[in-house]
Amino acid sequence: MPTVSAHVAHTLAQHIDAVFGVMGNGNAYFLDAIETQTDAVFTAVRHEQGAVVAADAHFRASGRIAAGTSTYGAGFTNTLTALAEAVQAHVPLVLVVGDEPTSGPRPWDVDQIALASAVGARTYTVGRADAAATTVIAIEHALTYRVPVVLAIPYDVAALEAGVVPEAPAPRLPAPLAPRGEFAEGTLGEIAAALAGASRPFLLAGRGAWLAGAGDALGELARLTGALTASSALGRGVFPETQYDLGVTGGFGADGAMELVRSADVAVVFGASLNQFTMRFGELFAPGTRVFQVDIAPAATHPHVGGFVRADARLAAEELVARVGSASPSAPWRETVDVAAARAYDEGDDLAADGRLDPRSAARRIAELLPSDRVVVSDGGHFIGWANMYWPVEAPDRMMMVGTAFQSIGQGWPSVVGAALARRESTVVLTSGDGGGLMAIADLESAVRAAQGRGIAVIWNDAAYGAEVNLYGLKGLADGPMRIPEVDFAAFGAAVGAEGVVVKSLADLDRLAAWAQEDAATRRFLLLDLRISGDVIAPYQQEIIRVNS
Repeated sequence: MPTVSAHVAHTLAQHIDAVFGVMGNGNAYFLDAIETQTDAVFTAVRHEQGAVVAADAHFRASGRIAAGTSTYGAGFTNTLTALAEAVQAHVPLVLVVGDEPTSGPRPWDVDQIALASAVGARTYTVGRADAAATTVIAIEHALTYRVPVVLAIPYDVAALEAGVVPEAPAPRLPAPLAPRGEFAEGTLGEIAAALAGASRPFLLAGRGAWLAGAGDALGELARLTGALTASSALGRGVFPETQYDLGVTGGFGADGAMELVRSADVAVVFGASLNQFTMRFGELFAPGTRVFQVDIAPAATHPHVGGFVRADARLAAEELVARVGSASPSAPWRETVDVAAARAYDEGDDLAADGRLDPRSAARRIAELLPSDRVVVSDGGHFIGWANMYWPVEAPDRMMMVGTAFQSIGQGWPSVVGAALARRESTVVLTSGDGGGLMAIADLESAVRAAQGRGIAVIWNDAAYGAEVNLYGLKGLADGPMRIPEVDFAAFGAAVGAEGVVVKSLADLDRLAAWAQEDAATRRFLLLDLRISGDVIAPYQQEIIRVNS
């Protein structure tokens, strides 16, 4: 007879095809059922945090919910940072964990429900009679509220026989939020009139617009109004007409592009939270710009917003297209500016003044060599600006920054695992610093095993925690704790089957050019250990320094 754990596995596998995790006492029966009784693919990682990170990255890369799994106690507590990141980033996933027996906690048990709740995740605990139903409810909760959920299997329940597995119903999901009410109708009319009468209209989209499938409608709205467009860091690629797109806003944006944004007279924001980085700490828009926002949040998310509509980005954009009508402006703003020139970034020097590699020139050269069909996953740290500035991607599901929502580092390597499984034909490119790369080094092996010849890692190795050096070293604080003895990441990669290359000059990147031409089935995972200068500060970091000074 199927066990309680088998009920969970069978039900989960009807809706989830990827499971990531580390096996232990608490999830052994669940993983046995996943492996032997379902078609779901289990991928092992080497640290429990990686189980959640991989499931997180899988959703961001594919839009398909995935699961992580760990044992109870220490296994569960190892997941908490990644679980908090998924909560903050609004990423749905299911974390299947063992838990204390129904008879009460043992010395090594902790209050897992309280710990999950502390980082914002809801826990559902299965029983002998309701395991399948509870699993469906957990999936439904994750997808409805776009959050991770914990699905707990008590230790003394996991192997109990539970009868025939019932057929699981599909999770019920809410319809997209349509604009409703007199206020929403009036504000939509005001936005349509403002766009129609604007001399320099501007549209900004975030990840919420991508999740809503608003790209086509936003592209049509931009065409009808002659608007320039741009996106947040997590929304780049939403707009279909790239020749009129200014790229990423905020500290990752090019100076010329951000000057054009400041000259806009009307700006409409779709599905972007307008956090401090997107808004350049309040300086993205000029004081005279009329700013409107469309979002599913209960209210406007920035004080500069003068008109707000609570609605799904796609539905609101389609309504605005209908209201603006077919008459396009006679001399659209976007036809009068040189967008390509405005988007240009500083090319940098071959080497910085200290003789180490200039990260700007390295990023530019890597961009020229990377395969076009790429998915970029980013760890957190000072280096995050380089990929966002120099490596454009085709859509938001091809650039993910796991860790930035919770301001954490050390989640890069397992992000490769989830993205590689979600995008089996694409090249997965990790951008990471030496600090985060060392913190998650256990899952370097997982990344190499999962991506194989479709994987590249670029380690921006400045022998330091660069963000801390830039913020606190400049203030005169002792810099010993901010420094890292220079680590040979190329050797680390070689130890687990990758090809490691130490890059000290632009000429050393010729190996990437040759690698890109080789057959992915026979080449190895490529790890580029870039020995960069810590003296070159990313523009977004310069903004943070200015604000914190």
